[in-house]
Amino acid sequence: MSLRNRFTVLFVAFAILATALEGVLAWNAASRQLEESLEHRLLDVAGVAHELVLGVDEALLLLEPGAEDTDEWRDIQSALQRLVTGFVDGADVFRWMPGDRVARVVATPAPADSVGIGQELSWVQPYVFVEVPEAYRNGFATTTLAPAADGQVYKYGIRRIADGAFLGVRMRADYLETLDTLRWTIVGLSLGAAALAALFGWRLAGGIVGRLETLSRAALRIQRGWMDRPVTLDGEDELSRLARAMERMRSGIQRRDEQMRLMLSQVAHEIRNPLGGLELFSAAAIETEDREERRRILERVRKEVVGLNGVINEFLGYARPGESKVVLHDVREPVREAVALAELELDNKGGELHLGLPATPVIASADPQQVKRLVLNLLRNAAQAGTTVWVDVARRRGEVRVSVRDDGPGVPEELRERIFEPFVGDKEQGAGLGLAIVRKLVEANYGRVELMPQPTGSQSIGKGAEFHVYLRGSEDLPTGDVQRQGARGGRK
Repeated sequence: MSLRNRFTVLFVAFAILATALEGVLAWNAASRQLEESLEHRLLDVAGVAHELVLGVDEALLLLEPGAEDTDEWRDIQSALQRLVTGFVDGADVFRWMPGDRVARVVATPAPADSVGIGQELSWVQPYVFVEVPEAYRNGFATTTLAPAADGQVYKYGIRRIADGAFLGVRMRADYLETLDTLRWTIVGLSLGAAALAALFGWRLAGGIVGRLETLSRAALRIQRGWMDRPVTLDGEDELSRLARAMERMRSGIQRRDEQMRLMLSQVAHEIRNPLGGLELFSAAAIETEDREERRRILERVRKEVVGLNGVINEFLGYARPGESKVVLHDVREPVREAVALAELELDNKGGELHLGLPATPVIASADPQQVKRLVLNLLRNAAQAGTTVWVDVARRRGEVRVSVRDDGPGVPEELRERIFEPFVGDKEQGAGLGLAIVRKLVEANYGRVELMPQPTGSQSIGKGAEFHVYLRGSEDLPTGDVQRQGARGGRK
C-alpha cells in the first residue's frame, strides 16, 4: 500500500472511530436521560391518579368477580378511562400479595366483557418476580421496555395504592424514535467525517508524498553523479530540514569530487615533471663516459626519486590519514619530536625555532602519532614561509592549545577562507596538502584548528601566520611516569 493510501486509511479510520465513539456515548447518555424522564412521568401520573382521580382505599380489595355492575367498580373504571384518555396509553388496577405467582385484575379501562375482576393480568406476569415485589416494598417501580402486539414499545410504571393493590400505567416509549433519529444522525456524521478525513488525509499525504518524491529524485540524481541541480524544498518542517541536509551532502560530495579531480590532475602534474627529468638524466647517464659525470647525474636522479616519493607520500597522507588511536598522553612529547624533525629544515636555511613548553605535563586526549604529524606539517609550513618559528603549548578553558607562528609574509586575504582546502596556497614546495592534512588529523581527534587574524604592530614576529590547534584536555594522568618526563620541559 502506498504511503498516500496509508495516510488516507489512517485518517478515515481515526475519524470513524472518533465520531462513532462520541456518538455511542452521546446515544447512551441520551437514552438513559430519556428513559429516566419517561419513568418519572409514569410514576408522577400514577401518583396523581391515585391521589386525585381514583381515591382507592382498602375497599378495593373486597371487589370480587361478578362485581362489575357495582357503582364502585364503574367509578374506578370511569376514572381509569379518563386517565387513559388524557395522560397515558393504558392503566390497570390489580391485586398482588407476596408469594403470589400471578397478578389479578381489579379494574381496567377495557370493556367488562373482555376483562373481568379476578382474571390474570397478562402484561404483569413477566414482572411479578422483580418489579411488582419492588413496588410492594418501595411503593413504586418501573418495568423494562416491552414490545406490544400493535408494534409499539411501551414502558409500565407500577405504584402501590393500597395494601396488596397496585396501579399500573403504560406509556409509549416515543423517545425511541428520537434515539433512532439520533442514531442515523450519528451514522451520517461518521460518514461525513470519514469523507472529510479521506479528503484531508489524501491532500495532506499528497503534499508529503510529493515532497518525499522530490527528495527521492534528488537522491537519485546524486547517486547517478548529476550534481548540477541543488536540492531545494520550501518550508521549515522536517522535510525541509532534510532537504537542506541533502543539499549540504550534495555540496560536500561535489566539493570532494572537485578535490578528487584536482588531486588527480595535481598528482599527474607533480609526477610528470620528475619523470621527465628522470628520463633526461637517465639518457645523459647512458651517453656519458665520464664516471664522475655519471655519478653526479645519478645523484640528481636519486634526489628526483626522493622528491617524487615525498609527493606520493603527501598525497597518500591526505587520502588515507589512518585510524586515530585516541589515548591520554602528555602532548609535550609529540610536540618535541615534531620540533626535532623540523629543526633540520630551519637550520639548513639559517632559521630559528623557539619552543615554549610548560614545566608540568599537559594531558590531551588524542592520538600521539597524529599530533606529532599535524604539528610537523604546521612547522614545515611555517619554515617554508619564514625564517623564525615559535611553538607554544598551553591549557585554555579545559582544552590543550598548540600554537605555531612564523615571521613570513602571512596568508593573503583572498586565501584565508580556503587555506585548509587541498591545493590552496602560494608556495612552490609540496603539493599544497599540508594544511588540509592538518585539518583532517585535528578533526579525527575531535579537535579544531584556526588561522588567527593577521598580527599587527609586533616587531618580534613580523606579520606572519599563526595557527592554533585545540585538542581535548583531561585532568586525568596517563599511565607511565609523566612526572619524570615533565622535568624535561623547557624553552629553546
